[in-house]
Amino acid sequence: MIINWFPGHMNKALKMMEKEVELVDLVIYVLDSRAPFSCLNPSFVSLIKKKKIIYALNKADLVDIKDLEKLKQEFTTENSACITLNSTTSGSSKIVKELMKKLLAGKLEKNKAKGINLPLRAMVIGVPNSGKSTLINNLCGEARAITGNKPGVTKGKQWVKLIDGYEILDTPGSLWPNLEDQDKAKHLAYIGSIKDDVLIVEDLALDFIAELMQKYPLALEERYSIKIEEQDEPINVFQKICTARKFLLKRNEPDWERCAKTVLDDFRKGRLGKIYLD
Repeated sequence: MIINWFPGHMNKALKMMEKEVELVDLVIYVLDSRAPFSCLNPSFVSLIKKKKIIYALNKADLVDIKDLEKLKQEFTTENSACITLNSTTSGSSKIVKELMKKLLAGKLEKNKAKGINLPLRAMVIGVPNSGKSTLINNLCGEARAITGNKPGVTKGKQWVKLIDGYEILDTPGSLWPNLEDQDKAKHLAYIGSIKDDVLIVEDLALDFIAELMQKYPLALEERYSIKIEEQDEPINVFQKICTARKFLLKRNEPDWERCAKTVLDDFRKGRLGKIYLD
């Protein structure tokens, strides 16, 4: 299975962001903590290269603290800062405003010296389903941006004004035209950044099981009450999960589709424990 997904609205979104980025002081780049490097969109490189950046490692509750600390070091530079958060937790985004002030201190001082009082403006970007709109709602303290637990919910731009003078631009989640690195494409599919409708979920779940057998075998054993033997191939483990969960069709044949959807859903909702892919 070759994974690629770049619907027309994403191309329009990228062109829109190229125009709107000139109006903002800073970029808030939302990444899924479970696969942050897979979430780095090559199409954003030229878009944000001249801007201060706050990397927001979202869904941090689903990753071990040791992995998060290493990631924070990776994403912190002279012109960028990095935070970890779970944007569904009330008040978790307060640090975003503090970092905006810190990164834009020079501009604020210049504006103050000139008697200029302009709002701080930021653009929120990221791949689909990374939690951009949820983060914005967290910053607002109320639901302003449309959210959903599937990719492609936000279709157009939306400016949101915060009560303390900040202005935030919500943008549609965007991928890139050619997902050449299929390992990264799979990671994006695992975390729900690619619509399941364009995927063969059975193949995707099999690849996911194979990766977890290498990195987190206990997660599979504990969640599904199975035992992974040294000689087991991914398909054997897939079948063991089907049997353990009684996902069976007539004549006790495995219901691969139902099992695949369950395994992926368990991962996306954190039922497999803390897992870091890349």
